[in-house]
Amino acid sequence: MSSYTVKVEESRPAADGKPSAGPVYRSIYAKDGLMEMPSGFESPWDFFSESVKKNPKNQLLGRRQVVDNKAGPYNWLTYEEVYETTVKIGSAIRSRGVNLGDRCGIYGVNSPEWIMAMEACNSQAISYVPLYDSLGANAVEFIINHAEVSIVFAQESKIPAILSCLSKCNSYLKTIVSFGSISSTQKSEAEDQGVACFSWEEFVQMGSLDHELPQKRKTDICTIMYTSGTTGEPKGVILTNGAFMGEVLSMDQLLVLTDKEGTGEDVYFSFLPLAHIFDQIIETYCIYRGASIGFWQGDIRYLIEDLQVLKPTIFCGVPRVYDRIYTGVVDKIEAGGLLKKLLFQYAYNYKLRNMEKGLKQDEAAPRFDRLVFDKIKLAFGGRVRLMLSGAAPLPKHVEEFLRVTCCCTLSQGYGLTESCGGCFTSIVNVYPMVGTVGVPMTTIEARLESVPEMGYDALESVPRGEICLKGNTLFSGYHKREDLTKSVLVDGWFHTGDIGEWQPDGAMKIIDRKKNIFKLSQGEYVAVENIEGVYSRCPLVTSIWIYGSSFESFLVAVVVPERKPLEDWASTNQETGDFSSLCNNTKARKYILDELNSTARKHKLRGFEMLRAVHLEPNPFDIERDLVTPTFKLKRPQLLNYYKDIIDQLYKEAKAKTTDRLASFS
Repeated sequence: MSSYTVKVEESRPAADGKPSAGPVYRSIYAKDGLMEMPSGFESPWDFFSESVKKNPKNQLLGRRQVVDNKAGPYNWLTYEEVYETTVKIGSAIRSRGVNLGDRCGIYGVNSPEWIMAMEACNSQAISYVPLYDSLGANAVEFIINHAEVSIVFAQESKIPAILSCLSKCNSYLKTIVSFGSISSTQKSEAEDQGVACFSWEEFVQMGSLDHELPQKRKTDICTIMYTSGTTGEPKGVILTNGAFMGEVLSMDQLLVLTDKEGTGEDVYFSFLPLAHIFDQIIETYCIYRGASIGFWQGDIRYLIEDLQVLKPTIFCGVPRVYDRIYTGVVDKIEAGGLLKKLLFQYAYNYKLRNMEKGLKQDEAAPRFDRLVFDKIKLAFGGRVRLMLSGAAPLPKHVEEFLRVTCCCTLSQGYGLTESCGGCFTSIVNVYPMVGTVGVPMTTIEARLESVPEMGYDALESVPRGEICLKGNTLFSGYHKREDLTKSVLVDGWFHTGDIGEWQPDGAMKIIDRKKNIFKLSQGEYVAVENIEGVYSRCPLVTSIWIYGSSFESFLVAVVVPERKPLEDWASTNQETGDFSSLCNNTKARKYILDELNSTARKHKLRGFEMLRAVHLEPNPFDIERDLVTPTFKLKRPQLLNYYKDIIDQLYKEAKAKTTDRLASFS
């Protein structure tokens, strides 16, 4: 089928109530077998301790020093310094009665302490459990009890959230360690519940350097990562040392073979949450290669400033971040006058054509890179050589724009917590892989399974179906949820719930989600994520949630509009009021509905996929109201619950309009 995958097993027909499944494929880089773990590695701790021996004086963890509310340059801890602190912390954890295989929580935004707590757990064969920054207090309490967490490391500002639920989880939790300081009132409040509290410094002092480290095994549980899930309680994904290391080494193997491996010269910008697998794998890769990790301040307003002070060489983002940067750059070009715009357009098309012909990005238009695109590179600090995107599909126009203008290699991947991060990745400099998530990682085999109820057939000439995975970097199951594990791990194949389509070159394209489909009253199936993707391309929209009741024949939506275009429209049309009142303005709603449907027609959506009514929501869908997951995926059951009355109203309005129209005909 392709130049980038090899077939290792034939397809199987539908039988015994199981749907048909397509052939099994591997990456061309694993054609003779999946990547095996080299001997001598038993735990991610080995990556770190080896790197310390090789690069003791390299800078490892850096943060900006804040003096009088002003952030200065980055201050660094070396590999050696981090190692010493980490060994002491590990020994202090053991002195609190926490033993091999016990669980330790880590709660807070990315920081040097987060990584040191994680490595301290690795050193002692203790499983670490990230507590989400964004799942709220109930989830923190749920995870502490469900994973039987006995010690938690927490950012100073998170300690009140732990104290507030302490009475409900102190049967397991016995120790709290602050990333910084801790007040005497917090200490006594915790002691009343039988829990001891320590500042970071106090805890480091409790540990010793000559502590004997325990034997570790590949089969030990490295971490239990709770995923928010778009439905129900968080699920604890069990990942072993072997799976975690396999993921890091597979990433290394692919970079060595297709681009450039990381070195001690590399600098990584840490801002994607460490509570997610994506960032943990990347940061562990940086540690494995002796690179430096600089942390953001934790405030979105200073994100770009932090980037420009750090000047990283490796940048990982999610589509929301890339989209923001894309919009910012496009606005600047629009505002730059006709001549600049024409020059940009000419340079862009020239370089794009050359990349489509197969030239590498750095060979496609070196002169234009210097004259035109260098300025765009400065948005990321000016030194980025490798950009990675994950967590959600990157819109094709944004990916193309970044590949052409950012003067670095960009790779989009796809993965889940259950696949220990990336299980597919696009191969750098292979331009036709734009708009896809590339080929399987070298530790994974993949196949598509037909989903007849959605009309997806894995055996057709264009194979489509649910992506299923098998290999060495999969999870070992959901903690204490055998039932959930059995529902997704069938005959050794993990069923991802995502619908993919194989491309002729062996790349995978994500086209749908198995669960997010509804049937309208006339029997039409609507794949909602597809059409939300189309409507999102309307420049008036920040985010959109589309709903179709199975008792109705049409769709309605809740839309968070872009503030500026709506305010521009208002001033042109002599409509007054602030943003919130504009969202209630009937004419504004009609204007946005018409614009959305014109976007839909432009992208050839079918009649029943058009919107008949919209509600304008001034406040973005947020985690506080439980409307999105921490990676900003829509939580559909919760959205429906929250907007139930509005949805009913939208259906009523739209039907009334239809009745009025019919009345005017008769």
